[in-house]
Amino acid sequence: MRNGGIGSWPERRLRISPDRDAIWFEGTTTSHRGFALRVRRAAGALAALGVGRGDRVAWVSGNHPSALETLYACGQLGAIWVPVNARLTAPEVEYVLSHSGSSVVVHGRDHGTTADALRDRLPGVRHWVAAEPPTSGGVGSLPYEELLAAAAEDERDEPVGLDDPCLVMYTSGTTGRAKGAVLTHGNMTWNATNQLLGFDFAQDERTLALAPLFHIGGLNGTVNPTLLRGGCAVIVRGFDPAGALEVIEQQRVNSLFAVPTMLDAMSREPGFLSRDLSALRSIGAAGAPLPLPTLRTWLDRGVTMQQAYGMTEAAPGCTVLDSADAERKVGSAGKAVFFTDVRVVDAEGREVAPGEVGEVVVQGPNVMAGYWSEPEQTAAVLRDGWYHTGDAGSVDAEGFLYIRDRYKDMIISGGENVYPAEVESALLELPMVVEAAVIGVPDASWGEAGLALVVAAPGAPADPDALRAALRERLAGFKVPREIRFLDELPKTATGKIRKPDLRAQYAATAPTEENP
Repeated sequence: MRNGGIGSWPERRLRISPDRDAIWFEGTTTSHRGFALRVRRAAGALAALGVGRGDRVAWVSGNHPSALETLYACGQLGAIWVPVNARLTAPEVEYVLSHSGSSVVVHGRDHGTTADALRDRLPGVRHWVAAEPPTSGGVGSLPYEELLAAAAEDERDEPVGLDDPCLVMYTSGTTGRAKGAVLTHGNMTWNATNQLLGFDFAQDERTLALAPLFHIGGLNGTVNPTLLRGGCAVIVRGFDPAGALEVIEQQRVNSLFAVPTMLDAMSREPGFLSRDLSALRSIGAAGAPLPLPTLRTWLDRGVTMQQAYGMTEAAPGCTVLDSADAERKVGSAGKAVFFTDVRVVDAEGREVAPGEVGEVVVQGPNVMAGYWSEPEQTAAVLRDGWYHTGDAGSVDAEGFLYIRDRYKDMIISGGENVYPAEVESALLELPMVVEAAVIGVPDASWGEAGLALVVAAPGAPADPDALRAALRERLAGFKVPREIRFLDELPKTATGKIRKPDLRAQYAATAPTEENP
């Protein structure tokens, strides 16, 4: 078999374990044989639309089997998959599609109007495809199921190597624009290998695709490793705490990946203690530190909890905290996964002493090839074979990593990455704003929330609701600050740079009170 990338995985499963379950979605179970044949048809359908080696195929939707079908189909064609955050606004989606040069877009049932809004603005997109009948709009989109039905089930063997790009996943940028992390087939394969070595996946694993598949954790935390192992991905469209518990019970789910806010929401459900969770062995938690009360709540239900640390650029796994150390080392991100190395270094690149804070750097076959069409930004973070995360951390005397802060000022709110520079840029586009600074503040429900500190233009009203409404037209809801405060001036250095440390010191202890957008 000349295809050594992930596009070959369904074919190898067809050869080894064709009758085991591969996908469950809304009451329908598909075997590995059925999944392999659907991937073949998806590849044929995309090829009929002109997709070939190196072409980009975007996918924007809530969780749906078409995500995995198109991912693996692209792998069979040598094409590149571009997952798009389903929560982005039309202008944000337009940027990702334009920047990636996507020629085909597969969209979900809730994105028909987005397709309509962008159809004439993106001449480079030759075809729009509706994975399901849209709830509104999308009348010009081709029907996915009809395309698959018309395609042949011919096996393909396009030569694809581990160094070839597999996908481009966009992550919010510190400079106000999202960057596309290029993950190769090797990155995907080695991350899955690390996961299989670090987590207890069985051959008949049933993992819950609970987190969004357009995020790297949702895609590669447990879903792709489970499919590689020969298990089943139990897919739910989106996160509903009560619904998730019901699916875990009914489908005898063994594992899942989630952010702490999801775990808290499920544990607060009235039926949490009465649900049969006996099949659930392990949960991988990442996106934010796992609080001790959350940890103990799930441990008391007999579930192994493994705190992990990672990022899109590392596909994502970097470290994991084994369950045996979960309580003893609560707050730690654990130790490096098997085939990946993690260090904490000073400004000169020297490894710091235990307890000393420095920058976390990562090296391994799971680390990205670079940022799509951004050579300068790639060179800034990939230096001497190490990816510089921009996270500040330290290790203790036993080698356990602790993430202390984020050099890049990133806010993690409910598992979503929010970069203040992007939000500040959107604020400064508004005529009623002359200065703006966005910081993260603690939030009991979401881990962190955005707080915008704004200087209004002369004569402009100090109206936070109006600003938030204007931002919602430019940014996804999770990026809109939960609270906006107006100040007469922002503290600055002698060179005119806003002193964010001063703002954090003054406001970090004050949590916003408005509902999460």
